[in-house]
Amino acid sequence: MTTKEELADRYGRGPQPIRRRVFWVTVATAAILSVAGLSWLTVSNSLDDVGFDETGYELVDARTVTVSFQATPPAGTSFACAVQALDEDFGIVGWRVIEYPASEEITRALVETIPTVAQATTGTVQSCWAT
Repeated sequence: MTTKEELADRYGRGPQPIRRRVFWVTVATAAILSVAGLSWLTVSNSLDDVGFDETGYELVDARTVTVSFQATPPAGTSFACAVQALDEDFGIVGWRVIEYPASEEITRALVETIPTVAQATTGTVQSCWAT
């Protein structure tokens, strides 16, 4: 036996493959659980998302705007959308929250009228969410 091996044996500094194996198994398990947890959060959060696409707007008169859009909620889920009218400086001059009942339709074409307090230059959908 060499001096190095004798010292390692005496003071317990020799290779300990069981400790290394336990360490790496613990690290791998923690990594797998972290990835699985983040994946589940991503999927569960996206299940209730309501997608929307604006298809147009019309300035009816000085106090009214109509906004056309398509919403894609999860089937059988009621949802709500915030629709707004903006002026030329992008200030909000009209705003409504509209609630829609549950339906089995995948995509729904919607047209909403927004009363305004001043002349609007555009109408948009701010957001949609499941209720």
